[in-house]
Amino acid sequence: MHKPKILFFDIDGTLIDMQKKCITPLMLSTLHKLQANGIRLAIATGRSPMTVPLEEFPGVQFDVFITFNGSYCYDKDRVLFASPIPTEDIRTLRRNAAALGRPMCLATESRLAANGTDADLADYCAIAKIPVPIAEDFDALAAGKVYQIMIGGRAEEYGRLMQDVHGAKIAAWWDRAMDIIPTAGGKGTGIAHVLAAYGIDKADAMAFGDGNNDLEMFGAVGTGVAMANGSDALKAAATDICGACAEDGIYHYCVEHGLIEA
Repeated sequence: MHKPKILFFDIDGTLIDMQKKCITPLMLSTLHKLQANGIRLAIATGRSPMTVPLEEFPGVQFDVFITFNGSYCYDKDRVLFASPIPTEDIRTLRRNAAALGRPMCLATESRLAANGTDADLADYCAIAKIPVPIAEDFDALAAGKVYQIMIGGRAEEYGRLMQDVHGAKIAAWWDRAMDIIPTAGGKGTGIAHVLAAYGIDKADAMAFGDGNNDLEMFGAVGTGVAMANGSDALKAAATDICGACAEDGIYHYCVEHGLIEA
């Protein structure tokens, strides 16, 4: 296999098993070996910068972070791309969510803030091992730079939630909640900015993912590898499919394709 110059990894369901909620020793070793082989490593997640679980990756120095599903991208030296949701759309989304009886959680560069909670939002936050961050200054934050909004909900609620919203879109990877990001965002957009900043061609980039919010990511790289535990839509769009996250699928794929040694 052509050796990629950079690898992009989703976190939940890709690097970290959703049931065990931790990275396996073999997967951690895989990241170390890939880095030792001169391949840049990048996170591409719907999580905020504050909830990227760096403690799960001891000794790994990720080169780039694509967070909020591509709305906020950075490396250790600089912000590579930042695209907040238009304030008018935040007001509309808040009104629509209230009509559905759904609280919402705003994500700024350095804060998470919710105006309430329900079972779906609580369980969604629990995936990142945090409580719902109910905030008294929610109104003030809603008027500032918001890069993502998290709301509990099902697919049948999408239409009503997004009614009259023009500058934002849904990036969903779980069937009980959704991430709302600016239309200018998306993991694919984030990756395009990262590749341009580093002077790396699309053909030299590879990505691993499991959810529908990874579809745009696969379109931005030369090789998109879906996890066996991934969605049917992502598998259909993938260049290749590896084993499940819980079965160290990425490790076996990297060994089989000569990216690392066993």
